[in-house]
Amino acid sequence: MCLQHLPSSKSVRRAFLIIFVLLSPAWPWGNEGHSAINRVAAEKLPPDVPAFLRNAAAQLAYLGPEPDRWRQPSELALKRAQEPDHHINLELIEGMELPPDRYSFYRELESKRAQTPGHPDDLLPERVGLQPYITMEIFGRLVVAFRQYRLAVQEHRRPDFAEANAIFYAGWMGHYVGDASNPLHTTIHHNGWIGANPKGYTTANTIHWKMEGIFVAANFKQLQFADLVPAQPTLLKDPFHDYLAYLHDSHHEVETVYQLEKAGGFDGEGTAASRDFIRHRLAAGAAMLRDLWYTAWVQSGETAATPESPSPKP
Repeated sequence: MCLQHLPSSKSVRRAFLIIFVLLSPAWPWGNEGHSAINRVAAEKLPPDVPAFLRNAAAQLAYLGPEPDRWRQPSELALKRAQEPDHHINLELIEGMELPPDRYSFYRELESKRAQTPGHPDDLLPERVGLQPYITMEIFGRLVVAFRQYRLAVQEHRRPDFAEANAIFYAGWMGHYVGDASNPLHTTIHHNGWIGANPKGYTTANTIHWKMEGIFVAANFKQLQFADLVPAQPTLLKDPFHDYLAYLHDSHHEVETVYQLEKAGGFDGEGTAASRDFIRHRLAAGAAMLRDLWYTAWVQSGETAATPESPSPKP
């Protein structure tokens, strides 16, 4: 073969990249996006958050993709149990006031399903998705870990075990907060437009990974976003409702994703508009994550630990 007919090294790298991401078991934001959201959130923590967390940016970045590592069919029970944690289809629960715990949510969904003609399976919890519930449950774990750290320091005991717990919970939670910054994790149109489609949006089951996997990985150097994250954190007054508002803000951008895709925004290097959009969504994830970490730290100092006692059976 003549040298002029050999593919360029850039073409070869791009081909290998596409093959890699298509075969990768990861889904939301890919490794690059999730790692970056966690890392930037850590870098934006204020100095009153303990140094052990501020200095753990590399470990927190590693933990960003962790729940996607749990999606292999070789660990089928784990895969199936946590799949609904990555999304919530907000169209299916429009008008519902979401309760703060998952079991109350299950009951309300069952009531809604029973009252809906045909009792559609789309209203089962695993179909609707449980995104805000896993996030808030891990948030609670993080508050407890921070509280145990405070107690260890006050009582002159080793704090490293509590530190390890806090880092893991913070990194784990970061995955779901990052998922929620992607509008396609909030909608029934998560991988191709469903139903009436007067604007001719793509119905192909490729848009999800095309945007957050292939496009992000291929253009990551152009998608740096730390400068878009506010320098100072926000103390969340009501983390659950603030997180729901964050989910709805993301949901409002669903059609923007499809408009950008239709205009070729996720092909190759995309467009200035598509790159700006992705940068702002990644930044929104990092900002919300940093604010949740900061709020968990503050809350851990406001509530005292109580002696453990067995809970009565329901």
